[in-house]
Amino acid sequence: MAKFQRHVFICTNERTADDPRGCCRARGAVDVAAAFKKKLYDAGYRRIVRPNKAGCLDQCAHGVTVVIYPDAVWYGGVTVEDVDEIIERHIGRGEVVERLVIPAGELTGLEPGA
Repeated sequence: MAKFQRHVFICTNERTADDPRGCCRARGAVDVAAAFKKKLYDAGYRRIVRPNKAGCLDQCAHGVTVVIYPDAVWYGGVTVEDVDEIIERHIGRGEVVERLVIPAGELTGLEPGA
């Protein structure tokens, strides 16, 4: 079994259309997950970085949510168009894509500064 350097979790959770929180699936999460898989593998990260479809990450208000571990960086509002930048900058160079980061104080279920 491969020991991955990073895991990219993409929320693909689905809620009912009347849920006020919305859901990542309705905002394009399935396409985002597919793009991460294809682009990571195409870039040569097949056995190094594992893209994972995730159930609810409890961050629905932030749009399609992606969290990268072990870095514990949470991205929100991620679109297919953002995937290349995240792979190039975060995965490739270790640079956080600040414009997409969900600030720690805004993460649901975490205390500010946690």
